[in-house]
Amino acid sequence: MTDKRRVYLDYSATTPVKEEVLQEMLPYFTENFGNPSSLYTIGLEAKQALEMSRERVAKLINCEPREIYFTAGGSESDNWTLFGIADALKNKGKHIITSKIEHHAILNTCRHLEKEGFDVTYLPVDKDGFVHVEDLKDAIRDDTILVSVMLVNNEIGTIEPIKELAEEAHKHGILFHTDAVQAVGNIPVDVKELGVDLLSMSSHKIYGPKGEGALFVRKGVRIPSFIFGGAQESGRRAGTENLAGIVGFGKAAELAAANVEKHAAHCAELRDHLKERILNEIPDVFVNGTLEKRHPGNLNCTFEYIEGESILLLLDTYGICVSTGSACSSKSLEPSHVLKAIGVNDEMVHGTIRFTIGDFTTMDDIDYTVDCLKKVVARLREISSVSAEKGW
Repeated sequence: MTDKRRVYLDYSATTPVKEEVLQEMLPYFTENFGNPSSLYTIGLEAKQALEMSRERVAKLINCEPREIYFTAGGSESDNWTLFGIADALKNKGKHIITSKIEHHAILNTCRHLEKEGFDVTYLPVDKDGFVHVEDLKDAIRDDTILVSVMLVNNEIGTIEPIKELAEEAHKHGILFHTDAVQAVGNIPVDVKELGVDLLSMSSHKIYGPKGEGALFVRKGVRIPSFIFGGAQESGRRAGTENLAGIVGFGKAAELAAANVEKHAAHCAELRDHLKERILNEIPDVFVNGTLEKRHPGNLNCTFEYIEGESILLLLDTYGICVSTGSACSSKSLEPSHVLKAIGVNDEMVHGTIRFTIGDFTTMDDIDYTVDCLKKVVARLREISSVSAEKGW
């Protein structure tokens, strides 16, 4: 079997671990393998490495290290927030507000809470995917205890007005959480500027290892323990820490903090070139979501008359990796809830491809992708046209 070229354009699904991250992790599998809870030297060294990583992650979002709690990823951080706040404030109220375009880690948790007697309001979005402050204002009730709206949408890349939404929630004494998994490392994220009370993030979206994440909990916010057992993570999440993963996350956070502006400029330049070539050279294509306040590396396009899954599979034969939506829901036959929420009809939803660009993407990768994409779309539309003519 001959090697074929590979172009990876699915950075919102996951990212490769950077070499600097891997090299910093490796000793913690073998030489520096101590348990951070142990009191002898190698345990203390492990604890020091863990706390240094906490400082690095905290610096990335401009918070205090003690406000960072390590988790197994963004989904766990989202679950901890919703279940924790629901439990802590259930005597105050049982109303939660979120948006229709959240990640399933939020939506499915909310649906479970509804079964437990909580009431959830799902805010609408406009055609570009924006949540409006006026809609939040109208949804707030006396028994509202939490608002959770993502910072950057994982499918169409819309950057939500989190600062304004959080301000509105706080006028009513309501806690505000944001899922920032797609934002951190791609755009500047400052929890003090945003004014959020809780924030979820994930290592494998910023060139760190999978299975590691964090939850920012602003000082003064009371949230119950998520896992019971030992005293790890200030007693809020028991279990021996994934030290190598945490060290990798810390290094990835340090690199992201130093690189975010350069990274965003690089991704935006290539994303815009990809957009221009697709729209100019392939007919009957439109971009979903805003072209302005958007994730710098995200391009979500609908190709009329053909199936997105067929495009994905044929691009894969050229070694090109893309997504038909969010990776977490790619095995589902249900149309994208995000695209439906912005008004894309079911037929068009199924013809959609998400391209996401990262640090290792080159201009040559983009040009190769468009050249292959033109062939794929032409072939599929020809098949579709013949099928329509013959009534298949």
